[in-house]
Amino acid sequence: MNALERLKNKRLERWLGHWVTKAAGESARKMAGAIARRRTRHVLFAFCDHYEPLWGKVSDEVGNARVASWVEGYPRLAAEFRDADGRPPRHTFFFPGEEYRPAWLEALGGICRQGLGEVELHLHHDGDDAPALREKLHDYLRSYQEHGHLCRSGGAEARYGFIHGNWCLANSRPDGRWCGVDDELEVLFQTGCYADFTFPSAPDATQPGIVNEIYWPKGDLGRARAHERGRPARVGRIEHDRILMIQGPLALTRGGRGLRIENGAITASDPATAERVKSWVAQAIHVRGRPEWVFVKVHTHGAPERQAAELLGEGGRALHRALARYNDGRRFALHYVTAREMFNVALAAMAGCTGNPAEFLNFSLPPPPVSTC
Repeated sequence: MNALERLKNKRLERWLGHWVTKAAGESARKMAGAIARRRTRHVLFAFCDHYEPLWGKVSDEVGNARVASWVEGYPRLAAEFRDADGRPPRHTFFFPGEEYRPAWLEALGGICRQGLGEVELHLHHDGDDAPALREKLHDYLRSYQEHGHLCRSGGAEARYGFIHGNWCLANSRPDGRWCGVDDELEVLFQTGCYADFTFPSAPDATQPGIVNEIYWPKGDLGRARAHERGRPARVGRIEHDRILMIQGPLALTRGGRGLRIENGAITASDPATAERVKSWVAQAIHVRGRPEWVFVKVHTHGAPERQAAELLGEGGRALHRALARYNDGRRFALHYVTAREMFNVALAAMAGCTGNPAEFLNFSLPPPPVSTC
């Protein structure tokens, strides 16, 4: 079986056309000098973890051990690396509301207090309607706030980043499973969500046709898969009535057995490599009009033992050594950011800000209380 045959059932038709068109456009802009060689390119790196201590339906005792491994191992790993601003790596734990345990949110708070990350909301749900989803969100957000997680804006209301379990944002699956709420984007916005970080999900059927973009969903947000249509974020335009979609890299690249789908997922069996990092940066995800600020959002499921051993061990070190190539003090500057900080920088770009994006990490949304203790 050749590489194309292996990719035959990967639903490439959902996104490949947009990727090819966008990649060709990026190449043309670079050739035309859209990014001057003398201008430093700032690489903003956000590691978004679908952090599920109970993954695999394990016991709470196993979940305790999984959380403890991160509490012990992540500060040790992070101590070895710094970005262009002297900051250590920052991990965003998208914690599933349905797995809420007070002790685990307290433990992750210890990592946050060291300046090594933040907690946001991950949610698996099925067969809901809008009122049921809204009630769940309010309950989970209230619980997270009790531990000092989630930022506030203009009062006590929580503001949060979101990743949908099973990739099924706004009822994305053809069979309607693992969500049920067509108007989910509206419910998220109404409950304080500032941005969605779910995608890419390829080769899953939930993958939208838009790829490698920061964009505002447009049109009727009450319809299923409302994020299938969007308006790219650009300098000079900020929309205030919807959440922002922040995607990670998606591409068709060369791999060990030929062609592969590069979707920014870091696993024990598919660890980060220098070539993968190069591909992420090459997708050039940015706010239109600010191409020198490159957004790289990757994801993992970091709680299970095999993944944790990879991410907290030599695999994690290999990732950060590869990222260091984009911190040469001349052509590139690396900035470790949380999901919230990435959103703030994107908003700052839209507002016309220039220079070092690290100056805008708290541009709109402040750090959560646990991070400012």
